[in-house]
Amino acid sequence: MEHGRNEDRGNVYVTRKLIDEALAELRTRCRVDVAPQGGLDRTGVLEAVRGREAILASYLKLDAEIVAAMAPTCRIIACYGVGYDHVDVDAATRHGIWVTHNPGFVTEDTADLAFALLMGVARRLRESDGFVRSGRGGWGPTLYTGVRVYGKTLGIVGSGRIATALALRARGFAMRLLYTSRRRNEEFERLTGATYAAKEELLRTSDFVSLHVPLTEETRHWIGAAELAMMRPSAVLVNTARGPVVDERALVAALAEGRLAGAGLDVFEREPEVHEGLKASDRVLLCPHNGTATMEARVGMGASCAEKIFAALDGRVPPNCLNPEARAGK
Repeated sequence: MEHGRNEDRGNVYVTRKLIDEALAELRTRCRVDVAPQGGLDRTGVLEAVRGREAILASYLKLDAEIVAAMAPTCRIIACYGVGYDHVDVDAATRHGIWVTHNPGFVTEDTADLAFALLMGVARRLRESDGFVRSGRGGWGPTLYTGVRVYGKTLGIVGSGRIATALALRARGFAMRLLYTSRRRNEEFERLTGATYAAKEELLRTSDFVSLHVPLTEETRHWIGAAELAMMRPSAVLVNTARGPVVDERALVAALAEGRLAGAGLDVFEREPEVHEGLKASDRVLLCPHNGTATMEARVGMGASCAEKIFAALDGRVPPNCLNPEARAGK
């Protein structure tokens, strides 16, 4: 296990190896221990979280049993990313542990990647790259004909920060913007010029559909067999939100049967496991959940977590706290 330099205050456990620069601010004040590459088994995790004052949580599922193990000493679970579905927030609240997340550092980079996936699938970049690297001849106008992006209809599912950032990028391509959400978002409409549409209308009329919703019981398999049947055979699906928002088996079937032109995916139902049908399809562009994989984002996220952890160690409710009432009785 990797150890930090400062032994004076704050005993912090980081649940997944991060780039060194992301932990620089945290190490100015705290002792920092980092999970080994490849992680620990459950017994190892339960042991590793005991006695910690703070947990910097990335990817690892922190269920009720693990939260209970850290409870006697832990003040805060600081989620590295914007998502927090891997943390049992209710259990943390019962044990008087604050839980925070990082909504401010994922927006622009995730939107960049979503649009990159959209463009990459539309222009068949995966296949084109492989063809050029193979050294084969036969270049010509029949190779890897894709679809135009400029002026097409983009259907955005969600109306939050990342959805807004994607819409603003799409405006540069003169795209017609539709969006759907639990309710109309007039501020989103004002900023982006997007038009609200019911789920069925958006799916039936969009050339591209990009998902930007959190994982909840309501959004689990938001895209399934029925929804894929509504989409145009020429349409492209992009998911940089959460893997289980899409039913992967249904997606594989739609791609195999030619009922969907392609998909760009940064997230998967059972990460890091990826459905073999997705890996085998030339119509799919895959990324390893790295929507925030820029130095600017990763360093900023680490510094933001440090700020939250420092606040908690000082007894203050940290920024972006999901359960500010947690420590009321602790």
